[in-house]
Amino acid sequence: MIAAPDRMPLARGFFDRPVLEVAPELLGRTLVRTSPDGPIELRITEVEAYAGQADPGSHAYRGRTERNASMFGPPGHAYVYFIYGMWFSLNLVCGPEGTASGVLLRAGEVLKGVDLARARRPKARKDRELAQGPARLATALDVDRSLNGTDLCAGPESPLSVLTGHPVRPDRVRNGPRTGVGGEGATHPWRFWADGDPTVSPYRAHVPRDRSRKARTDGA
Repeated sequence: MIAAPDRMPLARGFFDRPVLEVAPELLGRTLVRTSPDGPIELRITEVEAYAGQADPGSHAYRGRTERNASMFGPPGHAYVYFIYGMWFSLNLVCGPEGTASGVLLRAGEVLKGVDLARARRPKARKDRELAQGPARLATALDVDRSLNGTDLCAGPESPLSVLTGHPVRPDRVRNGPRTGVGGEGATHPWRFWADGDPTVSPYRAHVPRDRSRKARTDGA
């Protein structure tokens, strides 16, 4: 059976472009997470772009490490990391291999598997809060470090993939500073979201935790 046009997975070429092109074009696409518990589908509504070693806000700014190695790999793979000893976040690797750029998935609307997402996020008061923020999104989709390096373009056997979906029209895309990013990258308007969508997370400026520590971010 031939899949409907909006059910086709995005090809690797989609991700093999500059991150500032890829990020806004992910809005409206459908992220599919398959697991033994069942599938969850999520419409992406908010993202942030991180430009690797050219971006002070990126985990890859100071070069390759064991933690961020998947960012330096081929485009169309997942970069998953643990932050503040509490949460996981999901990023999609973009650009040519070695550039280490990526898109943080910040929020989305759960379209399928709502009951499963609710079981993982019992404190969510409303469905729109199930994946409203990167940590909530990862929790609702059961994303952890075991998915780091997952090939999003591997086909039906992949536990993570992104479908063509229904992209948000360019006139409905908004952008502004990234959430929680300090230092030189604080003013980069590289957060993109679907205008008026109730699942978009609230913006929060960076607040230093400790003056002895350098600014950190929850993005790639």
